[in-house]
Amino acid sequence: MNSIYRFSADDADIDREQVHQWLSEESYWAEGRSRATQDRAIEGSRNFGVYETGSGRQLAYARVVTDGVTFAWLCDVFVAAEVRGQGIGVALINGVMDVFEPLNLKRMLLATEDAQGLYAKFGFEPLAAPSRWMERQRNN
Repeated sequence: MNSIYRFSADDADIDREQVHQWLSEESYWAEGRSRATQDRAIEGSRNFGVYETGSGRQLAYARVVTDGVTFAWLCDVFVAAEVRGQGIGVALINGVMDVFEPLNLKRMLLATEDAQGLYAKFGFEPLAAPSRWMERQRNN
């Protein structure tokens, strides 16, 4: 990663207000999510960010829900619009994968509408047996 950016897995670094604004106002998957819900999601997950080295300003965020042994779900990945296309997303996912690779998890999942190319660089591929998977959704 460029030395003007730093990756962090420290929850204390998260700009919760910024993350909430991104996800609740600019994402297609969490539009309208309340701040309280976002804070609970952060508290129940492993969290990651990319930050400007000098200012400390957060540029990207990702969250992983996991048992830390067999399964992880990568979600809420977001890169600030003004830095997209500069490798920040790649740096973010690379950092996340560096944290989880030593755990040798059996399965790591994610869902994306438009970033399949990014995740394919890290070994993600379409479900081998999608007919085995089910979901239950609630409109909250």
